[in-house]
Amino acid sequence: MKNFSKLEKKIGIIFKKKELLKQAFVHRSYLNENPDFSLKHNERLEFLGDAVIELVVTNFLFKNYPNPEGDLTNFRASLVNTKMLAKQAKALGLEEYLFLSKGEAKDKNPKARQSILANTFESLTGAIYLDQAFSKVEKFIEKNLLGEFPTILKERLYLDAKSKLQEIVQDKVGVTPEYKVLDEWGPDHNRHFKIGVYFDKRLVADGQGTSKQDAQMAAAENALKKKGWD
Repeated sequence: MKNFSKLEKKIGIIFKKKELLKQAFVHRSYLNENPDFSLKHNERLEFLGDAVIELVVTNFLFKNYPNPEGDLTNFRASLVNTKMLAKQAKALGLEEYLFLSKGEAKDKNPKARQSILANTFESLTGAIYLDQAFSKVEKFIEKNLLGEFPTILKERLYLDAKSKLQEIVQDKVGVTPEYKVLDEWGPDHNRHFKIGVYFDKRLVADGQGTSKQDAQMAAAENALKKKGWD
C-alpha cells in the first residue's frame, strides 16, 4: 500500500484532491495490466508539468541573471533535462509511489528508469499546479530544482558536450576540436551518421546519431569520457 500522506509531508503540500496526487504516479504500462484501475495514466499531467517547470525556471533565470539569451537557454537546459529531473525525483523518493507494470518494475535499464523518474517529477509538478495556488508550485520547484543552479554555474555544467570539449581542449591542447563524417547510411528519411572528433588531425573518439549534430554531440561526449574530462 502506497502511503501518499508520507509524500505530502515530505514535499510540504497537502493535496485537496488526493486522486490527482495518485494519478501523477500512474504509468501507462500499469493500465495495460490493470485496465479497470480507477485512474488514467499520468501523461497529460506530465505534459502540463513540463510547461510549468519551464516557465518557473525561465522566470527565475530572467529575473536573476542579466546574461544574453544564448546563455539563459543553456542555463535552463541544464536544469530541465532528463538527468536533472530524475535526480530530483530520486532525492524525493518518488520511485516508491509509482504504479508500474510487472515488466516495467523489473526493468533495470538505467536510461529507461531515468526517463520514467523525470516524467514523474513533471507529472507531480502538473498535479501540484492544478491542485494548489501557483505560489505553491513555484516554491516546490525552487526547493527541489533551482537549488541545484549554483553548483551548475560554479562547475559550468550548463555547457553542452561540444562546448565543454572545445573549452577544455583549447585550454589543455591549444587546438580546436574538428568533426568529420566517417560513415553514413540508411534511407533519406532515416539517415544515420558516424562522426569522428579530432584533436590536431588525430582521431580521439567517434559517435553516432540520426543527424550530424547528434552524432557530433555523441562524439564529444565519448571524447570527454575517454579523456576523463566528464
